[in-house]
Amino acid sequence: MTQSGPILGSTRLTEEQVLLREAVRVLADERVAPRAAAIDRDGVFPEDVRQLLAEHDVFAIPFAERHGGLGADLLTLILAIEQLSRACATTGLILAVQALGAIPIQLAGTEEQQDRWLPGLASGEKLIAFGLTEPDAGSDPSGIRTKAVRDGDEYVIDGGKRFISHASVADYVVVFAVTNPEAEKPSRRLSAILVETDRPGFKVARIEHKMGLRGSPTSELAFDGLRVPVANRLGAEGQGFAIAMQTFERSRPGIAAQAVGIAQGALEAAAAYANQRRQFGRPIAELQMIQALLADMDAATEAARHLLYTACEEIEAGNGDAARWAAIAKLVAGDTAMRVATDAVQVFGGYGYIDEYPVERMMRDAKITQLYEGTQQIQRLIVARSLLARS
Repeated sequence: MTQSGPILGSTRLTEEQVLLREAVRVLADERVAPRAAAIDRDGVFPEDVRQLLAEHDVFAIPFAERHGGLGADLLTLILAIEQLSRACATTGLILAVQALGAIPIQLAGTEEQQDRWLPGLASGEKLIAFGLTEPDAGSDPSGIRTKAVRDGDEYVIDGGKRFISHASVADYVVVFAVTNPEAEKPSRRLSAILVETDRPGFKVARIEHKMGLRGSPTSELAFDGLRVPVANRLGAEGQGFAIAMQTFERSRPGIAAQAVGIAQGALEAAAAYANQRRQFGRPIAELQMIQALLADMDAATEAARHLLYTACEEIEAGNGDAARWAAIAKLVAGDTAMRVATDAVQVFGGYGYIDEYPVERMMRDAKITQLYEGTQQIQRLIVARSLLARS
């Protein structure tokens, strides 16, 4: 790729990245933003938006060309998620979850498995979800109780999952289950198995009612005698925990991108409103207290964005500290999104608290970026342990 385009900290976007970012921005502004309020209000997965992303090859971004993808790197994917999330966080998550669910296949799948499953994901014809969390196993994956017992050339899966994004609309779910309960090391107990959701024994037990991201279905799953071919296992038995942790190194930046997009959207809405809203006979943008709020919001958003882009470069380059880079990007971006969105509501005053304007939705959406794919407390532990190990 030709090195050109704006310099962002140490990051110089390629011409192709700039063009893709702008194309997704236009798509988000013209086609996604007008749908955002209705998606939030209706609380239904936006199938029309899913089709829109498929038609414009947005799903293809993180997949190899041989699977029908664009062969783009992590930063390019992050640029797209950021622009979509700036208009509608639910829409940004559609792309982020598709990438999340595909990463275990890309990391540990055989060539045959990749050829079987990835083309449908790259085209957007198929959707995938990532099934790790359980009621007693969120921040602690070692608490997973779902079991997959070998029976000839099949696994029989019993148990359940909780808080699984898009599982109710997905064609596949990568399920992490205990296959080696007697393993000496807890990290060797789990295996990753791709499950087709139309198999007998797979059930969506409940759809959660959430504070934000209401158009993104979050499901509780139940498995009762669910039979899956051993050929659907990703990697060797006992590698599930390692696959999950390696996945987070490449998926947490996607959540950070969602957070940066939310912050940018809230900042733009607040600045526009400040120029329009009049108090004391003049636009509130002329009031120093409002200017200070907007300046802090702008600075925080830019800082989070630059850190995220640098993290993507370090992860893509194979930095041995990828987990730290992923964690620090999500930590800073998530906290920034929450603070900037809250301050945007403050700029709007009472109008910010009602759904006539988008910032109340953005504030609700921002909170989840501090919770899923590892809480902020878990990210701090990862960063601190890395720091102390280097010391």
